[in-house]
Amino acid sequence: MGTWDIGPFDSDTAADFSYRVDEAPAEKKAEVLRATFRDVIETGEEYLDADVAVEAIASAALLAAQCPGGDPVTTSYAPKDPLPSLPAALRPEAVAALDRVLVEPSELLELWEESDGEAWKAGVRKLRAVLAGA
Repeated sequence: MGTWDIGPFDSDTAADFSYRVDEAPAEKKAEVLRATFRDVIETGEEYLDADVAVEAIASAALLAAQCPGGDPVTTSYAPKDPLPSLPAALRPEAVAALDRVLVEPSELLELWEESDGEAWKAGVRKLRAVLAGA
């Protein structure tokens, strides 16, 4: 995984995911995001692959950007096309996915704990707070 910073789109995996979002028809973009949340949630207590977690965090950032208090996604690695208004029903799934990313066994959590884990976790928790509060 090529990662250059702690943001939701600061990795090769997230940039590739952005391309997949751009390729989806407007009416299917919410489903692309929902699928990433479900992929994480469905791992339950099984090992969570880092790439799956990265895509869910990127999806959560796109969703949070449409919520009060959410930060706009302005990086050049995010989807190029504007997203339609995303359904509020995605927010609880995003919160559950972010909660799962932050508990063991999670490859992404393990990787970040080897370096700048606290700053990364703070960013994920901020996304969660925006989504939970919206």
